[in-house]
This record gives sequence, structure tokens and C-alpha cells, in this order.
Amino acid sequence: MIEVTRTDDVFILTMVAEENRFNPTMLDAFDQALTQVEESEGPAAVVLTGQGKFFCNGLDLEWMMANAEQGGPSLVANGLQKLYSRLVTFPVATVAAVNGHAFAGGGMLALACDQRVMRNDRGYFCLPEVDINIPFTKGMARLVQAKLSPAAAYEAMLTGRRFGADDALAGGIADIAVPEDQVLSVSVERAQALSGKTRDVVKAIKETMYSEVVEALAETVSF
Repeated sequence: MIEVTRTDDVFILTMVAEENRFNPTMLDAFDQALTQVEESEGPAAVVLTGQGKFFCNGLDLEWMMANAEQGGPSLVANGLQKLYSRLVTFPVATVAAVNGHAFAGGGMLALACDQRVMRNDRGYFCLPEVDINIPFTKGMARLVQAKLSPAAAYEAMLTGRRFGADDALAGGIADIAVPEDQVLSVSVERAQALSGKTRDVVKAIKETMYSEVVEALAETVSF
């Protein structure tokens, strides 16, 4: 579900599961891919991307409903919080190459990365939880608030607004917007520029910067 390739010092993690929704299989794939990066030696950075018109479309609600009696919703939600926490404090630079739609949990996946490169012609960033009646967990709310300005966090969380590239840039959601055929190359370039940072120092700084986010994401949630 995640293909790992490498360009110079940059590990490219490509989600290849159509809409790239979160279920236990996808979460396990993330764990394996990120562990591969962590176990590497020397300079490194990560670019996270998808394929086609989807970066990541959030929770696999169909799987969660089908496994509700076995605790599927809680299993996925807690696994996703663990993934966000790991990315937020990851020991190397992380860049989200947002190739298409980044909705709900997929939008927060992009925010968990250090930088976001968005395509400028198609694709939306959207946190639709307010419209689909799914409240944010405390950890997820803290993540959004830590990465966005108060005004942008309000727009994203309480209006369910769909941000195109221009609006995402204005709101500080995206760092840069480029044509579709440049999204990956620009992301790799930005990641490569940060690949030589000392891992222990990078992780320590991130843990200090986002200590409240990590603490909130560590709280177990149930549905």
C-alpha cells in the first residue's frame, strides 16, 4: 500500500491504495515504511505523496463500520493518532507532496509533515468533520491548531471549507503551490535541502515544539 523509493538522500513514500484511506493495513504499511527510513544511516529526508487525484481521503469508514463490533473505529483512530505523533516528531525532515485531494484524516496527515507542496490546478485541502458529524479528537485538534494560524484553523475546523491551492497558500496550509508535474520534484528538492540535519537534534527540537500535540495524541480515544 506504500511504495518506498529513494532519490539521493530522500525517501519517497508513495501511497498506492486508490483513495489511500486509513485502515489497519494502511497503518501497518506506514509503520513499516517509516521504520525503514529510521533504520537507514546517513543523511535522509522523507517525501510523502499519493497517486492520481487523491493524496489521502481520510478514514476508511466502510472498513470501520464493517468492523464496528470488534472495535474497528477505536482501533483505527488510535492507530492514526500514533502515526500523526510519529510524523510530527520524526527525526528527519518530512515534506507532503500533495498531489490531489487531502480530506479529513488525509488533510491532517499532510499537516503532520514539516512542509506541504500543493498542486496549483486541482485538488482540495478540507477537514469536513463538522459536516459529517465527527468531532475532532483532542489530539487531532491540537495538531491542526499547532500547524495553522487561529484564523485558518477556525476556517478549516468549524466551516469545513475546501481550500484550493491559492486559498491554502494564503491560509498557511501549503508552503508552495506548483503545477502537477512539479509537485514531486519540488518536494524532493525541499526535502534534500534539509536531509543533512542531525537526526537526534531534529527529533529533540520537534518534541519540544509540539509537546502539547504529542501529549494530546497519546490519549486513548474510543468510539
